[in-house]
Order: sequence, then C-alpha cells, then structure tokens
Amino acid sequence: MIALAGGLVAGFLVGLAAERYLLHEETVPLAPPVASAPVALAPSLGGGMPTGGAMPTAGPTLPSAEVQARISRAEAAVLADPKNHDAWLSLGNDFFDIHQAQKSVDAYSKALALKPGDPNVLTDQGVMYRELGKFDKALANFQKANQLQPTHVQSLFNIGVVYSTDLNKPDEAAKAWNKVIALAPASEQAGQAKQMLSQMKK
Repeated sequence: MIALAGGLVAGFLVGLAAERYLLHEETVPLAPPVASAPVALAPSLGGGMPTGGAMPTAGPTLPSAEVQARISRAEAAVLADPKNHDAWLSLGNDFFDIHQAQKSVDAYSKALALKPGDPNVLTDQGVMYRELGKFDKALANFQKANQLQPTHVQSLFNIGVVYSTDLNKPDEAAKAWNKVIALAPASEQAGQAKQMLSQMKK
C-alpha cells in the first residue's frame, strides 16, 4: 500500500512533497495566461496539455488584475452570445487556474455542450471534479477522454492517480500506469508512473 497525502490540487505527481507543475489545455484564451510561482504540493493530477505554468495549492485563490479582466471579458462575451465556445473555454481555464472548481466545471460543461468530445477539456474538467471531491465523476471524465483518444497520456495517468489516491484500488492504478509506460515510455507521465509503481511495491 502506498501512503499518499490527500490534497485536491492540480499538478504533477512526482513524490510526496516536491514542486508540481500544471498540465492543462489553454485553448484560445482571450488573453495570455498568467504564470504562477512554483510551490510544493501534495500528489495530484495534471490537466490535458502542458502549458508550463505552475499551480498553487488547492482552494480558491484571488485572481490577478489581468486574470480578473480576462474573466470579465469572457463573462460579457457569453452573456452576449451563450454559444461562444471559446469564451466558455477561457472561463473554464481561468477558473481552473484560480481553483474556482465549481465555476470551472460549469464553464467546461458549456464548452463541451457546444463542442463535445475534446479530451483536453474533459481532462481539465475531471481535475476540477476531483478538487470538488467528486472522484467518480473525475474518473468518468478521464476514462471518456482516454476512450476518445487512446494516446491521451495525461488522462490515462490521472486514472491511475484517482484509483490509487482516492478510490484505494492499487491494482487498477497499476494497470493504468503500466499502460502509460507502454504507450509513451519517454514521457514525463511515464517517469511519474514508474515512481508511483515503485512506491506501491514498498
């Protein structure tokens, strides 16, 4: 059994107290994303695609003036046009970054309703479901993302994290992580998966 710290955060799983970096899709933002400073986080998830930004600890954080301005513009855009997919996605991404989990989930739901089947958005929404403690929904999102795109390594890696950390199913976690290693042996996720598998054997 692996003794993992809890903590519903969004970052890379390397060990028990190392720097974690966010991996999630920033598709068509209304303005460039604002990078945060790296901090030590508990084991957790990454989102859909790497952007290089660091993720602070879990829990709502106050947005910078630039992020708040971007949120205000996106909110005005969806008010004027509720079918503005890009504005909904921008809202989902910004709420993701400031840990407004429920608002992020809701915005991603609107984006997915307009353009279903995006594995990156499904993965990011899954990370937010996990932050809300909705582990079954998080797992369902990651599984759907991986079904839609079997080469989507991040969703597969996240499946292992939820099984291991949240649902106490180490055998299922091992299956997911071994698939990550087989699918993308040179990836950062494969490196994390190897570390976690090694810890599970101790």
